[in-house]
Amino acid sequence: MSSRGVVAAGHPLTAETGASILREGGNAVDAAVAAVMASFSLESALTGLGAGGFMIVKAPDSDPVLIDFFVAAPGHGGHERTGELVPVPVHFDAQTTQVFNAGAASCAVPGVAAGLSAALEQFGSMGLRDLIGPAVNFARGGAPLNRQQAYVLKILEPIYTATPEAREIYAPEGHILGEGESFRYPDLALALERYADEGDAAIYGGETAASVDTYVRDRGGVLSTEDLAEYEAIERQPVVASFLGFDILTNPPPSAGGILIAYSLALLERLGACGPIEVTRVMEAAFRARRADFAGKLETEGFAESFLSPEALTRAISADDRLGSTTHLAAMDNTGLCASVTCSNGTGSGMVVPGTGIHLNNMLGEEDLNPLGFHNARPGSRISSMMSPTLIQKDGAVLAGLGSAGSNRIRSAVLQTTINLLAQGMSPQEAVDAPRIHFEEGLLQAEPGIDRDALDLLKAEGQEVFHWKEKNLFFGGVQVVTRDPDTGILDGAGDPRRGGAVAYA
Repeated sequence: MSSRGVVAAGHPLTAETGASILREGGNAVDAAVAAVMASFSLESALTGLGAGGFMIVKAPDSDPVLIDFFVAAPGHGGHERTGELVPVPVHFDAQTTQVFNAGAASCAVPGVAAGLSAALEQFGSMGLRDLIGPAVNFARGGAPLNRQQAYVLKILEPIYTATPEAREIYAPEGHILGEGESFRYPDLALALERYADEGDAAIYGGETAASVDTYVRDRGGVLSTEDLAEYEAIERQPVVASFLGFDILTNPPPSAGGILIAYSLALLERLGACGPIEVTRVMEAAFRARRADFAGKLETEGFAESFLSPEALTRAISADDRLGSTTHLAAMDNTGLCASVTCSNGTGSGMVVPGTGIHLNNMLGEEDLNPLGFHNARPGSRISSMMSPTLIQKDGAVLAGLGSAGSNRIRSAVLQTTINLLAQGMSPQEAVDAPRIHFEEGLLQAEPGIDRDALDLLKAEGQEVFHWKEKNLFFGGVQVVTRDPDTGILDGAGDPRRGGAVAYA
């Protein structure tokens, strides 16, 4: 623990990069930006300059801000899509498979560079040139793969060896990189240096944008120079839920994950209990709510307020008498400034654009992000996301910043970690380590350690349950930082499911 600063991230060196900035006198946002850029190499299968994300920031005596830099739908260039999505089954274990889609047709407009610049301009105390050093060193000199990152590359091998450009950096010796080997990406080092010198223009204009346009279009996609030039980060007002006297601030529409977490917490508040049975039933209610024309209404003005209204919550409870993925990091400094940021490249598209340092995302091919069907989003619109960087506050002071990786499991991972912190009184590491459940499409998946009596009761009621033999990154990767309101002591936790770690200033 520390009284100066704390960073929790998905790789020990990502966390240490952020903590080193705090030690140098930077604030929590400076630390978060530096750590995110370091993660481009340290967690390269999850994020990068081709990714998108969200950052929620709260400074003392000011309103919280959600910076939306998630990916946008392309199409401003008028290119005709000639390629198809390439389905790739990903096997988390022998019985759990999720199909992702890659290829040029899956590439949306990246937002990370614009988002980091926006956060730094509004909240930072240091410049990009002061923050890129560790990230450049990792990209040029090599970033060691830990066990969890090697596992991610292994299960995504068909994508990361699909093109000569991807193989050059992910399988330079003819096999996919493994634990202990170094990931090197010299083009990324050069791109980061240009970004520090030129700002967003280094990514969204000039030769870089032209190279992205040509590479994607030649392979059947539609991402264009016009799409890149149009992209901007957007400031939004976080959605707020009340739970046990605490305010939960999280990602608002048009993203889906945040309001589903707020909805679930509000239902649990009304139920007055949050054991495995209640959490399962609330997850089921959130799943039903998401299916009921949810996606089509996300961008409607006032949707979050009506979705979370007392009347809607009452209907949700009365409708069922049983109710009676990505990488995340968080940083907090000794002033109480907290930044919680989630970034994702999806599973990556395999489209590594030569000379740019950019491996483009596959968000147009993520089924859970395109509930209205593939290629139906209007050009420039934000793709919906489950990503839910979250703050917990009381009396206006931030007590915790958290979020998770994990595709559709993000909302359940953040929900349960919040419950563990606030309802169960667990320490940050206990809250992250605790076993998780996830409900989707009628199936409840459970990690070992969940109350067997509760699971047996659910099965007796007809609920199908799948028991995992061990904890797995399938259930997300939560990173959390906390601040004791009485002592000011800062603490945190990294999720062992994804190699998470904490570093202190």
